[in-house]
Amino acid sequence: MKNRNKPIGYGIVGVGIWGEMHARLLSTEPQVELRAVCDLNAERAREVANKFGVPSCYTYYEEMLRDEQIEAVSITTPDFAHAEPAIAAARSGRHLLVEKPLATTLEECLDILKAAKEAGVTLMVDFHNRWSPPFYKSHQYLEEGELGDLKYVYFRLNDAIVVPRYFPWTSKSSVLWFLGPHSIDTVRWLFRDEVRQVYAVKRKDILANQGIDTADFYTLILQFKRGGVANLEHSWIVSQHNPSLFELKCELQASRGTVYIDTSTNRMMELYTDVIPDGYLRSHLPDMTLSPVIHGRQLGFALESIRHFIDCIYTGKQPLVGGIDGLRVTEVILAAEKSAEIDRPVKVDQHSV
Repeated sequence: MKNRNKPIGYGIVGVGIWGEMHARLLSTEPQVELRAVCDLNAERAREVANKFGVPSCYTYYEEMLRDEQIEAVSITTPDFAHAEPAIAAARSGRHLLVEKPLATTLEECLDILKAAKEAGVTLMVDFHNRWSPPFYKSHQYLEEGELGDLKYVYFRLNDAIVVPRYFPWTSKSSVLWFLGPHSIDTVRWLFRDEVRQVYAVKRKDILANQGIDTADFYTLILQFKRGGVANLEHSWIVSQHNPSLFELKCELQASRGTVYIDTSTNRMMELYTDVIPDGYLRSHLPDMTLSPVIHGRQLGFALESIRHFIDCIYTGKQPLVGGIDGLRVTEVILAAEKSAEIDRPVKVDQHSV
């Protein structure tokens, strides 16, 4: 590997909420030199660059990629805007960490994979649930045989309605693209199997009546090749008065035991004040595990996945989750969208690369 006697030159494309989190982490990692951030909103790019001491900010990723000292790039744009910067970065020889989903069309996924393969660069999709302690332990129990064979998973991952109201691009996405990649990759990982068929139901009413052209919720039944079944629920209409901004509950039923996971309403810490930011009651649970900042250092399982990518670039290892995983998740979501439209189960086609 080149330049391993000095930090990895790094750039970020897209500095919204999650892109800023990447910037906060990368600006403090000793193995990284965060050289540039890029965002179509020039003011936002300058704000994040100034906040974390990043020397350069750009409006267009093509300009950022002219910096030959940038070796790796995080793609943290909205769901539907991953493909173009990812392909350009790969073709220019940059290693890629792409936020979920890899892309929202089959063609875009295949183009990203092809570009990364031809350029010989590392490609990782940031499915950070694989670093979440309860899911990691569940996977470990399954690997070691303590739980026996996994038979059924119920996975509930919802957001309060303030989330789709917040993003200006919500009508270009859906709760299935926004939250579904996390649950789908997690159950694939736990079952150690691929989905063969999906049946999905959606409803579109409340958000559409508020001028947000997207579905309120999806529910999916996934059937895996070796017989496992998963029931997934994703909603964007949970009340803004819910005690948590998101809901995550999961149940694993296996031949030798059951696992219950609740990372959103476990009452580890609750906060009640008179402050009501943006009309949202300040009674939700503070972030204690996902991405808390402790003594100025960004921690949490959502950050460990990024650190894993950095380590892979440094050592030449392959990531624990790669481009094929991203492709498989997109294939499932596309089948689910079709199923919801025709109201019957749809086979999940898997494509070779």
